[in-house]
Amino acid sequence: MLKPETKREIPEATIRVAKAAFPKGNKIMQLRDEFGTLYEDEDFAALFSATGQPAIAPWRLALITVFQFLEGLSDRQAAEAVRSRIDWKYALGLKLDDAGFDFSVLTEFRSRLSESENEQLLLDKMLEHFKTKGLLKAGGKQRSDSTHILAQVRALNRSECIIESLRAALNIVATVEPAWLKAWVPDDWFERYSLRIEESRLIKGKEARVQYLEQVAEDGFKLLEKIYQSSSHSYLASLPVIEGLRKVWLDQFWINEGVVTYREAKDLAPASQRINSPYDPDAQFGNKRSMTWTGYKVFITEACDADAPHIITNVITTGASASDMNQTQRIHTKLKAKQLLPKEHLADAGFVDSGLILESPRDFGLELLGPLREDTSWQAKLEEAYDLSRFTIHWDAERMICPEGKESSSWSATKDLSGNDRIAVKFKHTDCAHCPSRQLCTRRKQGSRHLTIKPREEHEALLEARALQAHDEWKARYKLRAGIEATMSQGVRANDLRRSRYRGFRKTSLQHVAIAAAINMHRVTDWLANIPIATTRVSRFARLAA
Repeated sequence: MLKPETKREIPEATIRVAKAAFPKGNKIMQLRDEFGTLYEDEDFAALFSATGQPAIAPWRLALITVFQFLEGLSDRQAAEAVRSRIDWKYALGLKLDDAGFDFSVLTEFRSRLSESENEQLLLDKMLEHFKTKGLLKAGGKQRSDSTHILAQVRALNRSECIIESLRAALNIVATVEPAWLKAWVPDDWFERYSLRIEESRLIKGKEARVQYLEQVAEDGFKLLEKIYQSSSHSYLASLPVIEGLRKVWLDQFWINEGVVTYREAKDLAPASQRINSPYDPDAQFGNKRSMTWTGYKVFITEACDADAPHIITNVITTGASASDMNQTQRIHTKLKAKQLLPKEHLADAGFVDSGLILESPRDFGLELLGPLREDTSWQAKLEEAYDLSRFTIHWDAERMICPEGKESSSWSATKDLSGNDRIAVKFKHTDCAHCPSRQLCTRRKQGSRHLTIKPREEHEALLEARALQAHDEWKARYKLRAGIEATMSQGVRANDLRRSRYRGFRKTSLQHVAIAAAINMHRVTDWLANIPIATTRVSRFARLAA
């Protein structure tokens, strides 16, 4: 239950002591002087019941949460800072002798935010204050990028994940129903599942390993059967760890005529749909070029106008397998809801395709600026080969002419794997079979050349964009995007952005929002103190070339 309106004025004694201790102020005090309390209790009213024990003022807890990430403090350290630090008491409007609260209050507040999916309030309410002060506005330039996030669990291979899923389930059941479990559990289970599973202690050899895992599978099915058949303990089936065990068993095993069989790799569900650790079921397997990880991804967008602080405007947390391309429109939609759509949005090649370049001005009134990937076909890599650019397209007649002057025989609408509209074009087998230039056109041993092209508007936009990005003027405009790397570096080095502090998607999302709010605090106070934005550092050796 929320208390009646909390007094927000700073006590005179606190002001006097704080000004004496910090004659020029510090970031936390400057923020209070410029923006007041940043948050209101009403912002978080939906998180609290109308009855029950009165809660500590939510606006204070929200501010403390951001301060905590600003300085990289644990809950205990943050609670101690509230009790002992004058600058925190100043910003929070507390008396000098205020005793503070138990550190567990911060955990409870974060749980309320994450479970209600309201973690974005920490950033969005701050942005509203910055807009009011004229530090942030729509219509300028913004840039986006993403980075990988490591889950707060150890990485498990397939065998370890299977056995740990059963071991985790047994530990939870042993906690809530020890007598029931002990009454029927076989003695050999204690030998198999008492210790943490590690690859170095597992059976070697493929056949022996598969037999062992199928024995583990039978044990897991027995546990699930006991739970589902017990009328007095059926509630155990609703425990997250038991549901996770059921999903892992569905992914990893199948039953053929009553025999439990270990699935081959080709029969597994996609990595993005599988549980990779029983201790964080939301963590996904991700890979980017040669790098792989288990965890999440975070997408950060920031303003980058030269005459304003570089404020982070949007943060999105996703599973590790999420495509950058699928987040571009989502970023635009969220910025539109905040009334912060830029005029130019700079992003790397992973966020851009011809469809998005067309849709962004039409749907959001902005220009999406980013390099389009070149044609990666083998024909495009050989100067003399027949890539798509060597074919003549007659859109109105719905036909294509090959470099040898032959006309296509088929033109039909289709869709790619992502559901996007495409056009499939085929040539006659009789034209291609004996063509003297066949080796320059296709590597198919039999049949004719098949091509898939984008619809006319997209295709022409693609050609135009590729032509533009070759010019120095375009490169000079796009150069500004590189600055987002500094924001990622700041988040990683100063705020431990790349490692989940908590387990689970929602809490990880809250962490990223709080880090973004903390970075904004740092940047805005520097801007108000006339501290210039640092320029890109150049090594001494590189300067010799200037």
